[in-house]
Amino acid sequence: NRQHNPLFDESCKAQKSKMGGGSVAKDHPWEYFTASALAASINYPLWRASAIGQSGFTVSLAGTTRSSLLASVPPSISPYVYAFAPPYKGMVGVVAGMTWARAAIFWGSDRGRELLLASNLCNESLALVIPPLVVSTLVQCVNMPIVRASITLQNPESKLPNTQAAIRQIYEKHGIGGLWHGTSAGILKTVPKYCTAIVVKDYMEEFLPQIDRSSPTYDRDRLWRSAAKSAAAGVAGAALTNPLDVIRNEMFKTNKPLVETVRHLHEKTGYGFLSRGLGKNMIAVAIPVSCTIFFTDALIQLTTQDE
Repeated sequence: NRQHNPLFDESCKAQKSKMGGGSVAKDHPWEYFTASALAASINYPLWRASAIGQSGFTVSLAGTTRSSLLASVPPSISPYVYAFAPPYKGMVGVVAGMTWARAAIFWGSDRGRELLLASNLCNESLALVIPPLVVSTLVQCVNMPIVRASITLQNPESKLPNTQAAIRQIYEKHGIGGLWHGTSAGILKTVPKYCTAIVVKDYMEEFLPQIDRSSPTYDRDRLWRSAAKSAAAGVAGAALTNPLDVIRNEMFKTNKPLVETVRHLHEKTGYGFLSRGLGKNMIAVAIPVSCTIFFTDALIQLTTQDE
């Protein structure tokens, strides 16, 4: 009888302290999706600034039709000013792509872990790593044409109006394979990033002290605890994968294969390419990943308060 399956009961107990503080992932897919949508929408300009920095695109506000105040912005911060200013080319594709991708990765990882533990197919460590490894790989492959088109659009010199036009141009110039050019670097970057973030998230969940349910500030303390867990997971994932972001974006720009791209970057800047755009990436990756985890916890906490 499924109701009395001890393995299933044990897996639910193992999830007692995970995202949402006591609720299993299968009960809250919409909270995961909504949290991902919020994080993607809020952080679009930061992603845009990161894409510009890591791709090596040149941003100059001087001599444009913008106000003289904007035209005098120092080059060091001009990518941020440009990223926050309209037109927001490719925004719909970026936000939609990030929303379903992060929702699939975080929900799929938590749900996959529940299923693996319930079926007793593997131990706790493998149940933690296998789902994000599989889901993030599939997500990266599906999203690749949108990712490449969206980054192409962020070049200030690009005359392309939208994501559809960028995809069409890439297809006409490089064929169908061009839409998936850079997938190897993308997988090498995305999979470790989310595996790291999820492992750190679950480690922090176990490491941080549990909140006393009798405390008058119980709900607020749960949110602070989630914020600490979320921040640690986001920073760890972003710092680890910055070099692979640089390589992937350079592959998009030059259309060269992985090994040749790495050789070109090293010849051009030495090992300095490893940290190119790191500051922007720490903001553009750490913040949305942290926000996704935190918003998911907060939404599940909100919807289960009376349970």
